[in-house]
Amino acid sequence: MARSAAPLPEPFPGKSFSVGAARAHGISRSRTRAGDLIRPHQGVRSPAGVDLPFGHRCAALETRLPASAAFSHVTAARLHGLPLPTALEDEDVFDVTVPRATRAPRVKRVRGHHSTLGEKDVDERTHVRATTPERTFCDLASMLTLAQLVAVGDALLRRGGDGAARRLARSAAAHPARKHRRRLRRALELLDARSESPKESELRVLLIEAGFPVPEVNHVVADGAGAFVARVDLAYPGLKIAIEYEGDQHRTDKAQWRRDLTRRRRLEALGWIYLSVTQADLTDPAALFADLRAALARRIPSS
Repeated sequence: MARSAAPLPEPFPGKSFSVGAARAHGISRSRTRAGDLIRPHQGVRSPAGVDLPFGHRCAALETRLPASAAFSHVTAARLHGLPLPTALEDEDVFDVTVPRATRAPRVKRVRGHHSTLGEKDVDERTHVRATTPERTFCDLASMLTLAQLVAVGDALLRRGGDGAARRLARSAAAHPARKHRRRLRRALELLDARSESPKESELRVLLIEAGFPVPEVNHVVADGAGAFVARVDLAYPGLKIAIEYEGDQHRTDKAQWRRDLTRRRRLEALGWIYLSVTQADLTDPAALFADLRAALARRIPSS
């Protein structure tokens, strides 16, 4: 029968810890390799038998970071529950920012950044040191497209109340990086708290940046008697053109699919042109642009 590992001394039982800290407390190399411990990161140990959530993996990694470091960029966005492209959401990499005079951590799966971190740029609301949502929004300008960045900003406006826009503007003005300042300024101009999903935000920005008129967000359509018919993602109400993003749930959920058909039929019966949009259109919008131009041409007589 295999002998069980010796109990760990305080303060290590039940917690993640760095191998360096364990050695400093006299814990042997062989003990840190025992079967009751797992290795969530290089040089870090955690109790075995626990599937560590993302936040706990960050806490485990934090044991190896300098005290001045903070999780940032994509990692901070995930900790704050901000919308990200799937490819970034799923990557097994941790973004860590350290002050410019500090050496970036050399740990596998850690993407190090050097930047100035002000007192108001970092807090521990996520139970680890991470950049604030506002600073995270600014940092993401280096990693996201304009449309994706606006989707993050829209989400922050929805959850942040009346002062959210001012906080974002202040953070952008104070951000030390100059390279992506133009993208940040443009993103701030395009934000709209009424947007209810990241894809709605991306679609809106795509249309505006392509030169189309600014659409109304989540416009409510009523029938002749004033009864509610639909609320459409984007609309040109005066022209009766509705633009709707259709996620996969619209296809896989049979009840949702039936509601969508009824809703579209009722809108078209009231004279609306209905343009449905999918992720394929966001990836390659040429056909969408052509269809929208045609719809506009039908509604606006040529002079």
